[in-house]
Amino acid sequence: MSWEHVALVHGEAIPEERVAAFLDDGSKTPPMGAERTARAERQRRRWATQVVVIDELARRTCAERGLAPPAEVSPSRMLTVAEADVADLGSIVAAALAHSPAARLLLAELESEQRIPEEAVRDYYERNRDRYLTPQALRHGVDPYGTAAGPADFHPYEQARDGIERELRRAAGLRAFFGWLDQARTGVEFAPGHEHPGDPSHPDHEHRH
Repeated sequence: MSWEHVALVHGEAIPEERVAAFLDDGSKTPPMGAERTARAERQRRRWATQVVVIDELARRTCAERGLAPPAEVSPSRMLTVAEADVADLGSIVAAALAHSPAARLLLAELESEQRIPEEAVRDYYERNRDRYLTPQALRHGVDPYGTAAGPADFHPYEQARDGIERELRRAAGLRAFFGWLDQARTGVEFAPGHEHPGDPSHPDHEHRH
């Protein structure tokens, strides 16, 4: 097979130009030895390929769901991802969500489909009492799980409930997104040199999502 593309998604080619456009703005890396620089560049392209493929998969799923086509993103905005998102999601998924309108739209749709039982919200409140201490209780060093703590030391459940529900729905939406991605990737065949950066079948692999 002649590979003039980075991947096949259900048999349809994803051209190299899409990865090149994603990387056009470039990342400002410090000078390194020639061998390490070549390795880093190969890994950068593998990483970018994963982001572009997620964007393509999300576009297709949005179309299947009848969701409005998202607007394009300028390549000049690429490669600026919040560190907190990288820590929580992994760099590939964080970059995809930061720069793919389709991925964000799909995540929002999946999140809206989640139903959080009242029991789960209440259970979260009870298990994370330290998060709901009042400012006065914090100043006095009240132990939220100690016997001396009383109802007045906590923000009431009614005040905390909506925020907890949003947080749990967001987490459930992300789990659904990762589940969708695992399933969607089964229809992808990557070209040699564009495998996942953590794929142990190539010598440059490193396990950094």
